[in-house]
Amino acid sequence: MIKIKAALSFLILYVLGTISIHGQNPRIEKGLIALWDFTEEPGQPRKSTNYKDNISYSLIEVNGPIERVEEGPVANSSIKIEDGSWLYIPRDSLGELNIFGDKAQVSVVAWIKKESEKSWQAIAGVWDETREKRQYYLFSNAHLKTHQDEMVRYPAKSLIHGHISASGGKSPGEKAWISYASSNDPVEVGVWTMIVMTYDGKRIKLYIDGVLSKNEKTNPFIYEDGIFNGGLDGADFTVGANHVQGTMRNQFVGAISGLAIFNKALKAKDVKRIYEKGLKVD
Repeated sequence: MIKIKAALSFLILYVLGTISIHGQNPRIEKGLIALWDFTEEPGQPRKSTNYKDNISYSLIEVNGPIERVEEGPVANSSIKIEDGSWLYIPRDSLGELNIFGDKAQVSVVAWIKKESEKSWQAIAGVWDETREKRQYYLFSNAHLKTHQDEMVRYPAKSLIHGHISASGGKSPGEKAWISYASSNDPVEVGVWTMIVMTYDGKRIKLYIDGVLSKNEKTNPFIYEDGIFNGGLDGADFTVGANHVQGTMRNQFVGAISGLAIFNKALKAKDVKRIYEKGLKVD
């Protein structure tokens, strides 16, 4: 009996120690594919880290160096994205960021400070509308939101939006893709905010500053069809803009301090923990 108690005590201490190493629980650490803290200087690739291995994904600047600012909730650093600039990872370098399948899960976490109320601002994901290669994407400031009970879109302002597509193309009978979640609450201009999209294969959920921004018509949004497989010629991973009607559009205007992609749907307690304790890979 004494040996059993000692073994149990050791196991408890080991688990607690594992959790405390990075301030996260094992589920968060296992699911993290990439975390960018944007501490590199302009002109340098922005490299990701994770808890599992040494695989790093480099975000490439477009249209010149992107300014780094010593400000933000992640590593006291951020990039300032202005009209005409964005970052990307080429399709053939996506690796585990190429998330797809009937049972695929994904979470996108971003710490942003938007500086504009312009409509449709792209945050991050894999979403090419021009070639109908949509997979997953987190947006801000769409001018329309979809009520899932009617599948009809209504005016929206200053919200965040989580997009998942199983077909890659437009919604049947529509001019665009309309199966997406929209938050209940707005995101303010000039305020650092942690925004999160999760997808568990059944529902798209959106969180603002650690809390589910619930709305019975728009969030969570039921979508059980999975994520499109874009194939070898699918969409790039982009930050700050996405491809629409033959060009890069939906420009984000503001600062991003941190960006994380998971191949798991974070639970509500995970999102709250990340908001309260942050996300850091030592």
